Amino acid sequence: MSRYSKDWNKIACAIKQKADWKCSQCGADFKNKSSRGSCLQVHHWNRIPEDNRPENLVALCNICHLKYHRGGKSNILIGQLSLNL
Repeated sequence: MSRYSKDWNKIACAIKQKADWKCSQCGADFKNKSSRGSCLQVHHWNRIPEDNRPENLVALCNICHLKYHRGGKSNILIGQLSLNL
């Protein structure tokens, strides 16, 4: 059973639009899918997938998202992060 809400795709899309389709960390631009080999994802700052308050969500490219999780700041294992393009 997923911990993400049924409307997660809609929420994530809204966060990406608010970020102007750019990574909030490195600035990679995904408006025209110009960042080859990467994708834009939405990260929960408090690591709680059920907490979809806008202030808890940030748009990150998959590289910055993975760096955050590899930094030991998460309860998610590296293999659990989806890097599908």
